[in-house]
Amino acid sequence: MGTYNEEEAIETVLNDIDEVTDGKAEVVCVDGSSDRTPEIAEEHGATVIRQEPQGYGVAVREAVLTPDRSIVVTTDCDDTYPMEQLPEFLEYINEGYDVVSGDRLYHGADAMPAFNRFGNHAFAAIASVLLGERVHDTTTGMRAYRREVVQDIEWTENTGLSAELLMRPLARGYDVREHPIEYAERLGETKLDPLQGGAEIAKSIIKVGLEERFR
Repeated sequence: MGTYNEEEAIETVLNDIDEVTDGKAEVVCVDGSSDRTPEIAEEHGATVIRQEPQGYGVAVREAVLTPDRSIVVTTDCDDTYPMEQLPEFLEYINEGYDVVSGDRLYHGADAMPAFNRFGNHAFAAIASVLLGERVHDTTTGMRAYRREVVQDIEWTENTGLSAELLMRPLARGYDVREHPIEYAERLGETKLDPLQGGAEIAKSIIKVGLEERFR
């Protein structure tokens, strides 16, 4: 997880992860918070890497490359993602998939603001055209990856990293499954400006899609 001022939710998320994995997960939080998020995370057994705030992608890239585990899982720290479905993701990886990506839009994502929901449908449509393959949710934060996938690809995006983490594996022939998940209303305030952030994500999707098409 990349974490930034999520003291309202981080304890709940870490407790949920601990419960569903029987305490066997190695949790890494890359944090630039000014509140008690890092202290709470450390109190609950997470490894916290502190850095100056540099954006979503910088933090998440560091988080996914740090743990030495055969399966790497990403999630957000705002309690929007269903950790109880994590065993389903791990089961699909164990069956042979390289990436399992949570599809929030499958069930409607009613907890998501309408503008964000529209934007995510638009992002998926653009990515599908560029990749020549149907994708449903490019910006979900809940995924599981085989270790070699995150190690072998050079990640370049910041705000748009979540889309890149799906698009490049798909374009390079990795076995990717989008898996329906329930999406909940976040705890605490959102940090992403929907207009500026949306524009940056769209730019990343187009950049990554064109790079992979002409690679």
